[in-house]
Amino acid sequence: MVQSVITGELKSKIDRVWDAFWSGGISNPLEVIEQITYLLFIRRLDDIQTLAEKKARVTGGAIENPVFLAGQAHLRWSQFKNASPDVMHQTIANEVFPFLRSLGDGTTYSEHMKDARFTIPTPALLSKVVDMLDGIPMADRDTNGDLYEYMLSKIASAGTNGQFRTPRHIIELMVKMTAPRPGDEICDPACGTAGFLVAASEYVRDTHGDALLDSAQRKHFHASMFHGYDFDSTMLRIGSMNMLLHGIESPDIRYRDSLSEGAAGDAEKYTLILANPPFAGSLDYESTAKDLQRMVKTKKTELLFFALFLKLLKPGGRAAVIVPDGVLFGSSKAHKELRRSLVEDQKLDAVVKLPSGVFRPYAGVSTAILLFTKTNSGGTDDVWFYDVRADGFSLDDKRNPVEANDLPDVANRWLSLSEPNSPEKDRARTEQSFLVPKADIVAQGYDLSLNRYKEIEYDEVEHRAPLEIIADIEHLEEEIAKGLAGLKAMLS
Repeated sequence: MVQSVITGELKSKIDRVWDAFWSGGISNPLEVIEQITYLLFIRRLDDIQTLAEKKARVTGGAIENPVFLAGQAHLRWSQFKNASPDVMHQTIANEVFPFLRSLGDGTTYSEHMKDARFTIPTPALLSKVVDMLDGIPMADRDTNGDLYEYMLSKIASAGTNGQFRTPRHIIELMVKMTAPRPGDEICDPACGTAGFLVAASEYVRDTHGDALLDSAQRKHFHASMFHGYDFDSTMLRIGSMNMLLHGIESPDIRYRDSLSEGAAGDAEKYTLILANPPFAGSLDYESTAKDLQRMVKTKKTELLFFALFLKLLKPGGRAAVIVPDGVLFGSSKAHKELRRSLVEDQKLDAVVKLPSGVFRPYAGVSTAILLFTKTNSGGTDDVWFYDVRADGFSLDDKRNPVEANDLPDVANRWLSLSEPNSPEKDRARTEQSFLVPKADIVAQGYDLSLNRYKEIEYDEVEHRAPLEIIADIEHLEEEIAKGLAGLKAMLS
């Protein structure tokens, strides 16, 4: 996927504004991005009105669907940006934000502005931010998108809020492996900043550009292809703006507590799910949607999300989702039943084991990507396993770029599986990727941990690569975790 890169000059402008927020007393990066998001939205409203005015001049008619009415010109970006800092601050705080909250045009963005709060404390800081945003060419989708991505990367580097972001390179791998198509209906039921939906939209643009020349297809792309749920209103605003700045005009980004509310209205609606749902939580049975409880009797959020994915997918729909390792080998009745159902009732396609440092510095949990297809009639034949040992970044808290990177190889080997003479079909289990027949998985009680099937050639320890030794240690850790889980289940 081709990525444009914002200039160093633009980055340093953003960094200066960021520093100004911090010195101005706003140190929460989510709040910084939220305030910038409001201002970007206000600027966009002015651009929409300007376009409508130009069209009216050309046609000689009235302005269609005006955003600003008579007497509201001073609320427009092009007007207040030239006012003195004090006047600008008063206008935005006392008039523009109440105006934002009252917008009712039914779009995703205005819907999420209902509880917008203006928290930029000083006229001087506001003036700096407005000047910076005014200097950015908003007509350029690539610049807009990259600018926002750069700001969002600051959430991750801030530590505590990093859980809202899946690393971009992991998202892009999952998108490449599922290869979104122009006719897909794509959903992320825990969308956060909408990173999966953005990456899917960019993939479709890059690989199916011709399809978007068709008016019906273009309408689908902008209004009915992308769906995201979240129960955090700040995330909904940020996710919506991320989609907007990447050129998606009306994505379906809405409030929903995915596990607490029944998904009856969206059952079997989507052809592709891309998600990294919250791990390690547990809900009360009373607060969990009854239809999900019927599918899997558990309080664990990662298992409930799996039930949700299966409910939301159309038959034939596919999914790539990140799960904690416990889903692969957990010994509770709910864990085992979920894996059995995935192998026997659906079509399990792949298990891609990720190294445990991928989500550092804010989580050291070991994870895997599961790829599956909903069939309701089985179809699992051979399951493809890949042991990712390096993702292009150091696996410590610093996550500095390094040369070792298996991700391009993951994508290439996966895509080669569809070829008649794919080398994947003949790989030994001592290699980094290999196929495991369904019968072997059944014989192992539906255990999906890679190290259950991987064979290791034991050479002299000094002749073995450090990463292989690490893999062995992780294998040992998994076996210990399984034993502890089994003991815990017996005791309970």
